[in-house]
Amino acid sequence: MGNILTKREKDVFLLLVQNKTTKEIASILNISEKTVRNHVSNAMQKLGCKGRAGAVIELLKLGEITL
Repeated sequence: MGNILTKREKDVFLLLVQNKTTKEIASILNISEKTVRNHVSNAMQKLGCKGRAGAVIELLKLGEITL
């Protein structure tokens, strides 16, 4: 079940696990904070997770992201 997330969603989570804020992620990826939140929401929905932490754990388990 590889590539569940879009490249951009994965980019957002890779920055999240580096403890970046929504504002910092938006700045780094040159997108709006709302777009960052949308990517996070979409990813959580795909993964069936309620929170960012749960989504990160799920992505790590799936090998989608690494620490």
